[in-house]
Amino acid sequence: MTSMGAHVDQTDPVAEAQAREAQLSQFFLGDPQSYKKPEVRYAGGADALRAAAEAAGVALYVHAPYRINVASTNNRIRIPSRKLLDQTMQAAASIGAAGVIVHAGHVGNDDDPEAGFDNWRKAVERMELPVPMLIENTAGGDNAMARRLDRIARLWETVAAADDTGRVGFCLDTCHAHAGGNELAGLVERIMAITGRIDLIHANDSRDAFDSGADRHTNLGAGHCDPDGLAETALTAGAPIVVETPGGVEGHVADLAWLRERAT
Repeated sequence: MTSMGAHVDQTDPVAEAQAREAQLSQFFLGDPQSYKKPEVRYAGGADALRAAAEAAGVALYVHAPYRINVASTNNRIRIPSRKLLDQTMQAAASIGAAGVIVHAGHVGNDDDPEAGFDNWRKAVERMELPVPMLIENTAGGDNAMARRLDRIARLWETVAAADDTGRVGFCLDTCHAHAGGNELAGLVERIMAITGRIDLIHANDSRDAFDSGADRHTNLGAGHCDPDGLAETALTAGAPIVVETPGGVEGHVADLAWLRERAT
């Protein structure tokens, strides 16, 4: 059975995993809505968290702040985004994280999307990758870099050419895929044909209809996602699974049980 866990508070992600009987935790390092530099809030700091996670057999994943948009043609967004992403990668390495998840971003409605893809190329070329960087598909925006499969293909072609270490990976979010207009049934096969890899699954149901463009998660089986397609996507990708759903420990335990029942 693949490893599973949830997005949790960063104060003690090891204890959060244990409370869910999970094998991993995902969390932010700092404020997800600002450009402030990342901070490790675990008692004892980065080294203590790394040691505690290793001792407990808990994998740690860091979600980069939502403000990051390295695709942007606006210097006041792109430049601080690159800096913050680099800082987040370094902080994630200090705690022994298995990867950093970052949204693929977007360009303005009047921009050429090729400019956004090229900005991603530059970011990958200029950045150290001490841990894997997992680019995540997004739900909304007409000029998004990774909402629809044709854009994901172009993005992947661009970043793969710039990645000489094999440390740029892909995170597939089921809510984002559904809300972005991608059928979940057969999606793993279609993504693998583009990227050749899926490194992490975000298993989330959607509060909104297919192709709504809305990024609003709900608990598994409680939303608008095709439940069979959601389970298929999460369980056939061969990647660790994170639920980013409401309800705290109780909600996460129920969602992880929902997946395990369908894996048997």
